Amino acid sequence: MHFDPMLVFYAVPLLLVWTVYVGRRRRAEARSRAKRDESAAAGLLEPASLHPEIDPAYCIGCGACVQACPEGDILGLIDGKAVLVEPSSCIGHGACRLACPSDAISLVFGTEKRGVDIPHVSADFETNVPGIFIAGELGGMGLIRNAIEQGRQAIDAIRRMDGMGRPNQYDVVIVGGGPAGFSASLAAIQHRLRFVTIEQESFGGTVAHFPRGKLVMTAPATLPLIGKVKFREISKEKLLGFWNDVARKTGLKISYGERVESITQSAQHFQVKTTRGSYPARSVLLAIGRRGTPRMLDVPGEELPKVVYRLTDPEQYRGQSVLVVGGGDSALEAAASIAEEPNTKVTLSHRSESFSRAKMKNRERVAAAQRSGRLTLLMQSEIKQIRLHDVELVQGGHPKVLRNDAVIICAGGILPTPFLKSIGIEVETKYGTA
Repeated sequence: MHFDPMLVFYAVPLLLVWTVYVGRRRRAEARSRAKRDESAAAGLLEPASLHPEIDPAYCIGCGACVQACPEGDILGLIDGKAVLVEPSSCIGHGACRLACPSDAISLVFGTEKRGVDIPHVSADFETNVPGIFIAGELGGMGLIRNAIEQGRQAIDAIRRMDGMGRPNQYDVVIVGGGPAGFSASLAAIQHRLRFVTIEQESFGGTVAHFPRGKLVMTAPATLPLIGKVKFREISKEKLLGFWNDVARKTGLKISYGERVESITQSAQHFQVKTTRGSYPARSVLLAIGRRGTPRMLDVPGEELPKVVYRLTDPEQYRGQSVLVVGGGDSALEAAASIAEEPNTKVTLSHRSESFSRAKMKNRERVAAAQRSGRLTLLMQSEIKQIRLHDVELVQGGHPKVLRNDAVIICAGGILPTPFLKSIGIEVETKYGTA
């Protein structure tokens, strides 16, 4: 039998490469298993919003989706298939679906256990009511990049509608001054539409109410009139400053402190009634948030001036005893940020046994503050009454009274379903469907 030395020459390097590859793959899978087990132990297996659903029958285990995710170890490979290993931290970038070469990934809302209410919209963001469009967070897409893109695309669809340019009416009324509304307004200028943009609160919409210094995770986006904006991680203040510069340069005007009261339809146009007037319009773009109306606890004393529903500046609570209520990212961010202020005593109350809706980095901040003694956790607790100088709670059936100067309730918001239904917009509860 003839022995070919060239076989060894080629086979040995290939064997070494294969050995290294298999070793790395096994170590990566071990990390993914550990991450998934950690998420399961903490009760963090429910994605908060839009997230990937992976069909194992089509997944080829190439790992392209794992590498494409800009948020870190959200996806992993286990038994040769891609899986969500940290579902609660997924924020719906969608990069995994685009990267998948075998079309094994679809993006869905909700799960079998947790439904998410989503208004019905078409591919061009038009609702079941012809002429009314929805873009941004209200449609389930909270990412700044996605909201900017949707606002631009919605205006692109609106400008192609019949009846544009009629006298004595606007082409579109844009409701909301956040990322989607801001982008849509720039697109309306670009396409020379007659429009008005109204915002019930302040410049920046939801972003303006983020805590001071909060980093906004985003990705390169294309703004009408401006072009590609290449930032990935930027603070709230810098982002709002950038938007303010853009508004000044483009001449964009937004009517702040103006709230929509009703939208009615006639044969020729929509009539948008607000707290300041009434606007006839061929179309309406709703670029409002999902949490414009905060969810209240309905407990005695909630009407006291010391009770608020969002944190704007942690410094204002310096030296105070503060109670933060909630278990989501906004609650954990608020509690951790205030705990960093000197001489401040912070208590975080949550009715469940785990922070199932919060990102890992926020849970780690809270845990660090707790270890340092700057923050007290009261899990499985509920507020019973708020008084001028204290708060009464119940934890595990036992009453507690805390001295208190301020209460921040971060219990989420209420989807404006009654308002949407009054217009005729259909709202569907998604249980793991697109």
